[in-house]
Amino acid sequence: MAMVIVISLPLILFSVMLGIGCYLIGRARGRQDIRTHAQTFGIPVAPPDACPSTDQASSTCSKNKISEMV
Repeated sequence: MAMVIVISLPLILFSVMLGIGCYLIGRARGRQDIRTHAQTFGIPVAPPDACPSTDQASSTCSKNKISEMV
């Protein structure tokens, strides 16, 4: 014997409206996050206390010159 599942029309409409609402709210929140919390990509910078003082300058915390890299 086969079983018949009956779903009412209001439940289908409610599910569609809920899905569209969540989509629109999520899209708006994602766009707001991009404006307020922009991601930056690149080489991380050393913390200020990680480099020795200026009189004891070492090459570990300074950038290499282009002439030395070529």
